[in-house]
Amino acid sequence: MNADARVAPSLVEAAETRMTAYDWPALTAELDGFGCAVMEKLLSSQECRQLAGLYPQEQHFRSHIHMARHGFGKGEYRYFRYPLPDLVGGLRGALYPRLAEVANRWNERMGIAMRYPSTHAAFLEQCHAAGQVRPTPLLLQYVPGDFNCLHQDLYGDLAFPLQVAILLSEPGEDFTGGEFALTEQRPRMQSRVEVVPLRQGDAVAFAVHNRPVQGTKGNYRVNLRHGVSRLRSGMRHTVGIIFHDAK
Repeated sequence: MNADARVAPSLVEAAETRMTAYDWPALTAELDGFGCAVMEKLLSSQECRQLAGLYPQEQHFRSHIHMARHGFGKGEYRYFRYPLPDLVGGLRGALYPRLAEVANRWNERMGIAMRYPSTHAAFLEQCHAAGQVRPTPLLLQYVPGDFNCLHQDLYGDLAFPLQVAILLSEPGEDFTGGEFALTEQRPRMQSRVEVVPLRQGDAVAFAVHNRPVQGTKGNYRVNLRHGVSRLRSGMRHTVGIIFHDAK
């Protein structure tokens, strides 16, 4: 693995302590039932402000994307470079094992052969062996009128099926509008929409692409996309934790 992609075990252990505060069977049930689950107060207000404050500091990032140029919506985001900020890298390593259990169970139900290793370091080795070496965690910034079109963050043939977004701004104080939303395309049915209310520091784990649903004749596969509605006022920052790297 690229040495810059390694996260100190102590950082993952510190983040792991946060994971023990959550009811993972309940979160897993939410993921199974709706394709998303909220982890309240994953970050403190101070940590949110610190991460949002990185946005203008170019040394932390490998690229800067203006959504309108690519038809992605309106707004902008920056991909972090390796080494990731300690908090982001630690959470990436600590969240992965629990989500990998969900991902492996989903793949089994959908008849997909891929199984994900138990540690994020091992999964990144697979990504890098496949030529996916660019870090994908990102920091997003929205101002009035900005929005993010419905999309899927895949970045290559090897894609982890869940990701996490953490809201760094406080709704009603820092911004209005800008709701996080998921759509789910179901076979021979109309699409279902899930709007996820978040407060500052809350994280939402959600399906990136597909998830299984139990039907009357067994499991079937639904297709998901996510996005953000139009910001009405203020400024909104979000950090996105994507577990696979990009080509």
